[in-house]
Amino acid sequence: MIASFNLRTALVLATASFVMAACRQDMHDQPKYKPQRVSEFFADGRAGRPELEGTIARGTLNEDTAFYSGKDAAGDDIVEFPVSIDKAFLLRGQQRYDIYCAPCHGRIGNGLGMIVRRGFKQPPSYHIDRLRAAPVGHIFDVISNGYGAMLNYASQVQPRDRWAITAYIRALQYSQNAPLAQLSPDARAKVPGASTALSPEMRAAMAAQPLVPNDSDFYNFPAEPATPAGVPGAIGVGARKSNQPERK
Repeated sequence: MIASFNLRTALVLATASFVMAACRQDMHDQPKYKPQRVSEFFADGRAGRPELEGTIARGTLNEDTAFYSGKDAAGDDIVEFPVSIDKAFLLRGQQRYDIYCAPCHGRIGNGLGMIVRRGFKQPPSYHIDRLRAAPVGHIFDVISNGYGAMLNYASQVQPRDRWAITAYIRALQYSQNAPLAQLSPDARAKVPGASTALSPEMRAAMAAQPLVPNDSDFYNFPAEPATPAGVPGAIGVGARKSNQPERK
């Protein structure tokens, strides 16, 4: 009796397993169209159907041209931020800048990041007159689409964070070029000047991290890109000479 029961149980389980396997196979191989395949059902022979006129994928309308491109309706760089800026926004920009920008541009924006110090091309300092005068839309556009040797960061950094980085770059520029009259008396007293005696440590730090590097490798960037000799694809002034020991 027990043997008969076990046999019936085994047959039921085997049948159930076969049915389940058959169902799974039917679902796995169900009729469907794959991308770019032909179809005999539609008159034009295409499996993929054209979208209805005016169809826009959710989340990609991007109607705010200034916010998503840094340009105005005429295609020119905008000069004012399309977002409100507060301390939290600047701190977010500093965080994103330190992650994505500082390796090349340096923590203070002088173009002497750790990647550059190890032999790669140096970007221009943010503290030169040309970039201090550049509209904010230009900085956002460069982050979004790249420029020269710099690749774009559109996929790594969301638009709002790109604006946060742009705002932080503006803060970096202002921190080194703010009119003394706009500072509080306490802040003004801390600014190194002709009447301020700089400690040897401060002088060494300023020499190691100049706002606008005077390295002869980089005197005419980007017209003559400076890539030190020994780096694959080395070209320009830096490929022929260097005044930095680690690049000789």
